[in-house]
Amino acid sequence: MKQPISIIVQLIHIHGPLKGEIQEFSGNEIAIGRDTSCDLQFPRDLVVISRKHANITREGNQFKIVDHSTNGTFVNGERVTEAYLKNGDVLIFTQGGPKVSFLTRVGETIEEAPDNRIQPSRKPHNSTYEMPSEPVPQPVPQPVPQSQPPQPGIQVETVKAPLIIQYGPVLQSFNELPITIGTHADCDLTLDHPSLLERHIQVFFTQGSYRVKDLTGRNQVLINNQPIISPSALTPGDKLFLTTNGPAFHFMEGGRMAEINIPPQDEIKDIDPRKNIEKPLKKKTGSVFQKFFG
Repeated sequence: MKQPISIIVQLIHIHGPLKGEIQEFSGNEIAIGRDTSCDLQFPRDLVVISRKHANITREGNQFKIVDHSTNGTFVNGERVTEAYLKNGDVLIFTQGGPKVSFLTRVGETIEEAPDNRIQPSRKPHNSTYEMPSEPVPQPVPQPVPQSQPPQPGIQVETVKAPLIIQYGPVLQSFNELPITIGTHADCDLTLDHPSLLERHIQVFFTQGSYRVKDLTGRNQVLINNQPIISPSALTPGDKLFLTTNGPAFHFMEGGRMAEINIPPQDEIKDIDPRKNIEKPLKKKTGSVFQKFFG
């Protein structure tokens, strides 16, 4: 007998005590709150969150959030009693409280499991971009004609391919690649970061994979702390650093990129015993990265 399709829910924490974490759930219901029975459990001392704050329940191929709290649950800034969710929705538990982004991807056929929560799989999966009402084959990126002359080697073509980027509290979605990221207002995604150039990187899709091209000419872009040979393919699980000082992103299946928080570099001091004062030294080149999603 054909089993129902499995849909994995990804909750990306973008604000609150779990900021930077990505949690995945495979069950038909996700309980959220401070109670120890909850699947998404917030710290017990975070009293603005109710013990059983909300539930996300699967209905067919859709997911609905139902609020049970005192202080409220918000979807894209609006307080709800219940609401159907779509990819990219931002959920806030209590005004000014923890904030997560809601995403889904197609998993494998459903099997009985003792635990609703799962570990991120290293096995490739197809992914969903818009939640369909019925199971449908996932779209395959198709090139469309463009006037730009072909480049030698790997060609950058305009294709229909999903890309979702979380940076700070913002989720930006794209249906077509390539896109350009930088500080210039004409970029497809403009990031206000002191380390970036006006046109810093290009993200495109070709030969079945997402790829990134360094536009700086300075070898500033790194994947897993190694300068890229441009253009380079992105593999789920990769850490993409636009510069050694950030911004940095965790690349996930289905064209999802979630910001990695890079802590400030620890200040290094040297004590001068003759004057018994602290004299700052110049910081060494490079940055100290805290490992998220490892």
